Amino acid sequence: MKYDFTSILDRRGRDAIAVDGLGFGFAPGRPREGFDAIPMWVADMNFPTVPAVQEAMIRRAGHPAFGYFSPSEEYFSSIIRWQEERNGAAGLAREHIGYENGVLGGVVSALNVLCSRGDKVLLHSPTYIGFTGALGNNGYQIVHSPLVKDENGVYRMDFDDMERKIVENKIHAAVFCSPHNPCGRVWERWELEQAMALFQKHDVMVVSDEIWSDIILNGHRHIPTQSVSEDARNRTAALYAPSKTFNLAGLVGSYHIIYNKTLRERVEKESSLCHYNEMNVMSMHALIGAYGPEGREWVDELCQVLTGNVDFACDYIARRFEGVEVSRPQGTYMLFLDCTKWCAAHGKTIGELEQAGWDVGVAWQDGRMFHGPCHIRVNLALPLSRVKEAFRRLDQYVFNA
Repeated sequence: MKYDFTSILDRRGRDAIAVDGLGFGFAPGRPREGFDAIPMWVADMNFPTVPAVQEAMIRRAGHPAFGYFSPSEEYFSSIIRWQEERNGAAGLAREHIGYENGVLGGVVSALNVLCSRGDKVLLHSPTYIGFTGALGNNGYQIVHSPLVKDENGVYRMDFDDMERKIVENKIHAAVFCSPHNPCGRVWERWELEQAMALFQKHDVMVVSDEIWSDIILNGHRHIPTQSVSEDARNRTAALYAPSKTFNLAGLVGSYHIIYNKTLRERVEKESSLCHYNEMNVMSMHALIGAYGPEGREWVDELCQVLTGNVDFACDYIARRFEGVEVSRPQGTYMLFLDCTKWCAAHGKTIGELEQAGWDVGVAWQDGRMFHGPCHIRVNLALPLSRVKEAFRRLDQYVFNA
């Protein structure tokens, strides 16, 4: 490969909560003596970003003034080109794009113009912990519609349950996650069409988090929620960012795509009210560097690497970890392990299982925060050598000890 996905980054002391945050708050515990930590919890990557990002930032940093600025035409054209080439977005123009400090902030801004505080909002479960915190902190009540595994172990939406929850709870807003975190589903067109038809039927507006849309594993393709119908185009506020794709979360910088003029103007007004939702000049140049030709090439290689990591991990689990079930993700770099049968067979709680992994340096994440009752979330965005070492430890010291 042209780019480096094999070197082991030493992130200690480099502002990375993935390694320096261990043992604090809801982070995994520190490993016991004799084991180094393998960060497999917080959803950022242990790969160096594409060189074009650093080069763009260094070029800008070479000029010694960092005063007030406005987003450049290159910023908007980079997003438009990226969305057209990667996601097939048609008719996307500058006026449809708006800056958001973060996807969660954009979700809240959109809900604030669609709902009244205290309203009930539909989400699928398992549920990204960020949604739980952001909606709860802003006075919204989450109504969960559980995803259901089909005969092939693939998570699917339960459209009957969704409709029942919408009607019974008088719901008029839904937060959609595409691809889905933590389950890793990349929704097929017919699934999106059926979901959006249901939302149209009951006049439910949609806020679609599509931050994972670039991280698609081999054999799958992201379809933007807004693309499946004209009504979906106007019913949906979509949120994107280069942060997940290029490991830029520390730079801060997301954006919305809203085609509906009335909705867009209201969201932009809501986002402006705090006077904190302003772009950073360095994050602007980072996006421009990321969304160029080198970034496109880099992401294609990244997805190949992640596909290989997922294949290794899922095959290893099937062969060696009896009682552990996982639905093979189609996008993202996260696994969501269902350990119900293993815990029952071994008389262990999920907390005890997690602790056993933490003790030997496998810093995986409690899945209960994502509404997985006996689940663990595992980040596979590491060099394959580290993934293999983590699974060796889990085999020797945890699942088959």
